[in-house]
Amino acid sequence: MNSKCPLVLSSIAIVLLTVVLYWDRATGRLDIRAPTSISHPKHRTYTTTFSLAEDPISEGDNWIGGRTVGLDWSNIQTTPAHAYGAVLTPGNYNDPTALLTGSWGANQTAEATVYSTIQSDTDYDEVELRLRSALSAHVCTGYEIDFRVSSSPKAYLAIVRWNGALGNFTYLVTYRGSRYGVSNGDVIKASMVGTTITVYKNGIQIGGATDHTYATGAPGIGMDGPIGTNRNWGFSSFTASD
Repeated sequence: MNSKCPLVLSSIAIVLLTVVLYWDRATGRLDIRAPTSISHPKHRTYTTTFSLAEDPISEGDNWIGGRTVGLDWSNIQTTPAHAYGAVLTPGNYNDPTALLTGSWGANQTAEATVYSTIQSDTDYDEVELRLRSALSAHVCTGYEIDFRVSSSPKAYLAIVRWNGALGNFTYLVTYRGSRYGVSNGDVIKASMVGTTITVYKNGIQIGGATDHTYATGAPGIGMDGPIGTNRNWGFSSFTASD
């Protein structure tokens, strides 16, 4: 009967080299084989505290904008330590949007710290996280996680799928109540693994949805509110990873 016994030898020189020696009892020979290599996918992380004053946000071409690329949406602007939206036209869902550039893995997480100096239920002020999103001329796709900037019972969290054209979107789920609103200093996070979106506020899971429409795209941010430059709410930091 032929049998092979593995024996692993390692050198103790400056460069360590490992080989696998198999002793074949039938032939009386050593068979030298390289160990099996395992490749690990590279992961990407982007973190910012919005240190620049930019209109629209770029941070060295790391962002694209809803107006500059998508044409029909609005852009995100920054002053040091703040990112906020500048709505072009009221009431037509042209949310200020910015997406990170480059290639991103399908499993993504976006996290941001909210800042808010004034809260009012008169307007529908929102901060938004984006996952698996893309922008091109007159097209915006991907997933948007909306938090109303409010601590009242009128607050909400909505998970939305953008389908392409301006105003063409689908609500996947909406949660209502004060626990779903955000205020200054709150940390919001959304992740998508496979077809599952999970949403957190201050480290506590508060919602989720499933959808299989988009398998690729980039993370990003968004805002919404009345027409004009809305400096009273937005984000003071943001991190995306895959």
